[in-house]
Amino acid sequence: MKSLKHTSTLLRGRGAFALTAALIAGPALAQEEASALKEETVHILKGLVVTSTAEETSEVGGSVTFIDKEELETFSYTDINRTLRLVPGVQIQEEDGYGLRPNIGIRGSGNDRNSKIVVMEDGVLMAPAPYAAPAAYYFPFTGRMEAIEITKGPAAIKYGPSTVGGAINLFSTSIPDNEDGSLSGSLKVLGGEDNTLRVHGYAGGWVPMNQAWDVGILFETLQDRTDGFKTVDGGGDTGYYIQDYVGKLAFRSKAGSGLRQAFEFKVQVSDENSDETYLGLTPADFATNPYRRYAASRLDEMNVDHKIFQGTHRVDFDNDTNLTTTAYYTETARAWYKINDVRQTGAPAWTSISSAISDPANGTERDILRGIADGEIRVRNNNREYYTAGIQSVLGTTFLTGDIAHFVEASARYHQDEEDRFQNQDVYAMTGGQLTLITAGAPGSQENRVGDAKAWAFFVRDTIDWGNLTLVPGLRYETIKLRRTDYALNNPARTAPIAVLENSIDVFIPGVGATYYLTDEWQIVGGVHRGFAAPGPGSTSSEETSVNYEGGFRYGAGEFTFEAIGFFNDYSNLLGTCTASTGGGCTIGAQFDGGEVDVKGLEVTAGYDAGRLLGIGLNVPLGVVYTYTTSEFKTSFSSGFGPWGTVTAGDELPYLPKHQLTLTAGLEGENWRTHLLASYVDETRSVAGTGAIPYNQLIDERIIFDLSAEYDIVPGVTLLGIVENLTDEVYNVSFDPAGARPGKPRTILGGVRFTF
Repeated sequence: MKSLKHTSTLLRGRGAFALTAALIAGPALAQEEASALKEETVHILKGLVVTSTAEETSEVGGSVTFIDKEELETFSYTDINRTLRLVPGVQIQEEDGYGLRPNIGIRGSGNDRNSKIVVMEDGVLMAPAPYAAPAAYYFPFTGRMEAIEITKGPAAIKYGPSTVGGAINLFSTSIPDNEDGSLSGSLKVLGGEDNTLRVHGYAGGWVPMNQAWDVGILFETLQDRTDGFKTVDGGGDTGYYIQDYVGKLAFRSKAGSGLRQAFEFKVQVSDENSDETYLGLTPADFATNPYRRYAASRLDEMNVDHKIFQGTHRVDFDNDTNLTTTAYYTETARAWYKINDVRQTGAPAWTSISSAISDPANGTERDILRGIADGEIRVRNNNREYYTAGIQSVLGTTFLTGDIAHFVEASARYHQDEEDRFQNQDVYAMTGGQLTLITAGAPGSQENRVGDAKAWAFFVRDTIDWGNLTLVPGLRYETIKLRRTDYALNNPARTAPIAVLENSIDVFIPGVGATYYLTDEWQIVGGVHRGFAAPGPGSTSSEETSVNYEGGFRYGAGEFTFEAIGFFNDYSNLLGTCTASTGGGCTIGAQFDGGEVDVKGLEVTAGYDAGRLLGIGLNVPLGVVYTYTTSEFKTSFSSGFGPWGTVTAGDELPYLPKHQLTLTAGLEGENWRTHLLASYVDETRSVAGTGAIPYNQLIDERIIFDLSAEYDIVPGVTLLGIVENLTDEVYNVSFDPAGARPGKPRTILGGVRFTF
């Protein structure tokens, strides 16, 4: 008999992370379930576009990690970067210390603004324009999520549009479902250093509406603010304030009332104001005071408004077939007012802030940024509006062919999105360390263009369960139409375009995964799939393509679990996209072909609850998450893309650490819990190369410790204490977009959680 329960969690105990190890994202029917099907026993499919609970994830094949609500509560992280340290194969390029705009890559896919991975909330694409402009400047706030699922390998072709690295799906708080029909909820308040205050609360439940239907409702809010940990020369703000609200209304039919079906409507509205900048520090200034910000960044500010409107209908036609349909619409408006370039007064040309920081010849320009020399700076209002709209359905059914059980999923999605750039830039005089407006740019005077996309996506997969073998072939097809419409600058009416660039892509993305059960405890896993990422609207570059392989084994018995998965991504063409967040120095939106690249590595996870072994009457969950990754450009070329530069065959990719290791340990009593997390990241280069890393491109190795503790005063009331960066490690996380940037220093938070 296949024992999936033994492999569903890698870290046992109340404080452990539920790390599901599998190879292909599709429920794998166990042998006893196949026998039940033969006897026509009920087997109800979840029918979701994605899995939605730890139990469901434990039944899928593939490289899938599921972090549930209990694990997210362990450290009360609001920073997705810190949360994802518990997931093998994920690379993070930090930026602001808070995870406001994460840069996430999976298995060497590239980190910049999550543009090579799929980010979803409740199964809906969450990048502001995932086809037309996949570089995401909005990410769902982790502090209000109840679970996160990370999918890699052949499992990733289920989602799209990008299948190169994988997918991250964040699950918003579900409507509480209590057996007695009562309402329930939670309120958590945390406060601490830098005037940090976090408040997260929700309340709701299901109640009978009539004899045939129940009605469910949920209200939720996240309020998060801080003054920030940096100091601006001459004064200025470096913190943020986030307000996030969610409402859900749902209806479900009762058992015995006819066709089983449910409706859920969700509205989410958020607002972020953050005093963030792209301007970093020179290595010398970083060594002196890593938490300094130059005077020229004083005006920098990001404002983001985001809305989600989502409706989902689920119907069970019978015990073996169901259909789930979701319609969605999102709006994102963002304006990042931030320094773009600098010049000496009267100079004919502007110098980018990246060049001003990195080029030794630009000493005067650096002093202008510091506010110790007079000159001029140009501040750009990166004003953009986005929308997405679509509808997606997935049909699931089970059946038998002889002794072989099948679980077939077929899905379709129509999606359209748009990015509207209507930008201007203002010129300020830097005099005596103070900024004075000289020239205000008219709206649309810096950039005036619209990119849009329309796409159909179809997916089919058959999970075939035959004895000890589970085989999952799948196929995705995408047909994408991209368009970029350029308008003349200073033409706010957009009376006529000056250029219309169009391109289209039709692509088949196959994949197959397999799991073979040697015993109840041992499984061999493997898979192969096509990796794909579309070019941007109007791009003349080829699409990004690769063939990705993975294979390994997993073991689970009693309190011990272990998994080792090797992967190899064979790129036939790697794409690089010029964005301001990569340092600029090229036409924003331009794409570059990197040619053939190999990325390979090993992911290891292990967990053990040592409480019984130690005989101390406590849970002692222990965990290990390790990733080894190497990369290699196979050809030589010169590139205008800053992170690549001039590439020689054999060079390594930037921002791809060779070794990453996370260790977790906990002690858990009846009414108290404490956990320690240690995260190690190897040294990393910021520009492609090999051998010794130049000091101005070296991201140092680091070890960060986080500590948390909880104490239940009375049922429903818990005291909380958290220390992030326990040893106050000082470390540089990046040289992009423009200079060295620090990670967050030691931060102590305390508070209370109420549940009812």
